[in-house]
Amino acid sequence: MAGIMKALRVKVSGRVQRVGYRRFVSDLADEIGILGYVRNERDHSVTVFAQGSEEALARFLEEMKKPPLGLVKSAVLEEVEPEPGLSFFEMQFGSVQEELTDGFGAMEQEFRDYRQEFRDYRKEFGDHRQEFKEYREEFRDYRQEFREFASRTDGNFLEMSEKYGAISEKLTQMMEAFRVESAETRKMLTEAIESLKRDSAYTREELKRSVDSLVTAVQQLVQATSKK
Repeated sequence: MAGIMKALRVKVSGRVQRVGYRRFVSDLADEIGILGYVRNERDHSVTVFAQGSEEALARFLEEMKKPPLGLVKSAVLEEVEPEPGLSFFEMQFGSVQEELTDGFGAMEQEFRDYRQEFRDYRKEFGDHRQEFKEYREEFRDYRQEFREFASRTDGNFLEMSEKYGAISEKLTQMMEAFRVESAETRKMLTEAIESLKRDSAYTREELKRSVDSLVTAVQQLVQATSKK
């Protein structure tokens, strides 16, 4: 492989067998471009031989410590000579019994994880259900409050309607009385004006006769005085 700079042998310890760790490492190596192998050991550790560029190895070593299942407690590195003949990364297998045990162990661990995840979901669902119950209870309170508000509103509108009817009737009576009073007032005012007109005409006539009588008396007095 062109550009190979170094090779490492890594002893990985922790919960790394019967949890699908070898498959995880193999897939990771293929993704990053690492050559080598991974195998289980009798002491329940896992050995990884990794060969590639320095940058690729650094990323591979970092990511292999984060399996989705299991737990890496330690990774002891040993720098070794590269093997130029390598062209792929392989997962080395043990005996049939060991592989069956490892496979069933991985399935069991995965089932445990799923079961725990299911428990978490069930608990979360229980929390949501409780929250839903609280929302439903709150909705019932709002619905009852709305009913009371609607009842009060209907009562207020009914009361306003009754009062408005009484007020409207009172206004009608007042307007009718005002109309009658206005007609009588106009009649009285017309009669007063007509009377005033008549009185004024009679007064002017009487005043004219009085003035004429006075003028005649003055003229007679003047004439009598002149003859003497």
